Amino acid sequence: LTNSQMAFVCTNADFSSSSICQTLIHLLKGNIGTGLLGLPLAVKNAGLVLGPVSLLCMGIIAVHCMRLLVKCSHHLSAKVNRPSLTYGEAVQYGMENVPWLRRHSQWGKRTVNLFLIITQLGFCCVYFVFLSDNVKQVVEAANATTFSCQVNHTNQTQILVKSFDSRLYMLCFLPAIILLVFTPNLKYLAPLSLVANLVMTASLILIYFYSLTNISYPISLPKVGRAKDYPLFFGTAIFAFEGIGVVLPLENKMQRPQSFTLVLYLGMGIVTFLYISLGTIGYMCFGDQIGGSITLNLPNCWTYQAVKLLYCFGIFITFALQFYVPAEILIPPVVARVPERWETAVDLLLRTVLVIFTCALAILIPELDLVISLVGSVSSSFLALIFPPLLQIIAFHTEGLSPLVTAKNVVISLVGLVGFLTGTYIAIEEIINRNAEKHQETFSSYMVQ
Repeated sequence: LTNSQMAFVCTNADFSSSSICQTLIHLLKGNIGTGLLGLPLAVKNAGLVLGPVSLLCMGIIAVHCMRLLVKCSHHLSAKVNRPSLTYGEAVQYGMENVPWLRRHSQWGKRTVNLFLIITQLGFCCVYFVFLSDNVKQVVEAANATTFSCQVNHTNQTQILVKSFDSRLYMLCFLPAIILLVFTPNLKYLAPLSLVANLVMTASLILIYFYSLTNISYPISLPKVGRAKDYPLFFGTAIFAFEGIGVVLPLENKMQRPQSFTLVLYLGMGIVTFLYISLGTIGYMCFGDQIGGSITLNLPNCWTYQAVKLLYCFGIFITFALQFYVPAEILIPPVVARVPERWETAVDLLLRTVLVIFTCALAILIPELDLVISLVGSVSSSFLALIFPPLLQIIAFHTEGLSPLVTAKNVVISLVGLVGFLTGTYIAIEEIINRNAEKHQETFSSYMVQ
């Protein structure tokens, strides 16, 4: 399972206790998703040296925030005599620890759930754009696809058959995705999810192989990117690191929760290494031509066209898992208010409306890199960077934190807040500029005709 949906999958399903190895695998799956494929472009936005260094710093801060969340959960669950807490409940009980926040504590839980909904629906938008861009590229290059996988940094072929706009591809996927989210129980998707994980792993290995074996020397890429592009780097990076929602459910399901810290450091160490290595290697291989997803730069040979299609299959199946989070938060309260004979119909209708909503957002912003950066800046920054340090301040309010710890927490939250403000602003500005450029090109071609 990828990213924060694990929080609800684990909470709402009856799973047996997990071993250390199983927990490590779930932690890796919970942090490695589409964000990984967008990191080469993130490194380009930050620079060949500043990018990897920034990813390392962000990885350290993200892991520290995950550790803070676990520590606060332990402290608060002991106070309220509960065996375990979810992220939202931890914030709720933390606010109850401060007298002047006590009567607003329910809003803490609601706020966390709101950002989980925004994040997951944002992931679903990213999936629509990812599917349409990659399938469109495969279709357009079908006549020119060969068995020769020579270096082709721009991924341009001599014969491209222009197909329709990527937004029409999104509409083509819409009926299939609606049917997919009608699945009544996630356990029915378990076999397909296993296959999806396997093909995505194989695809990732092939992407690493191609990128490593096709780096051009000497490397003359900028070591530090433009300051204006750095907020886009932040949004993409925090989108990739937003796996904090899986932390508490995984620890709660462990046979030996006391071993979770070791699993957390080991798992996130592997994740950070993968992020830095693919981000750096991908940028070194494709340079300034790098796309919103590294798959869009792979050559038009059958091997790598298959990689794109297999990854698309994995993303398609994962859509249902991502969708599970907002569906479990939003739909049950509405269904509970209707007569029993209408429950199924209302449930399916709301699922359809939510999918159409995510598709409409993707159609409005069909730019993969900017959608990833926008989602990361808007919601992931709050869940991964802003909330955990503030939670420690209020959770240990009565115990008395040292001024140094309080100052450190305030700095981390401020970094997240600045990233949220600048990342959101720059991403929206770029979206507007690109739309204006596209409209100008469309108008110019119309005038020529």
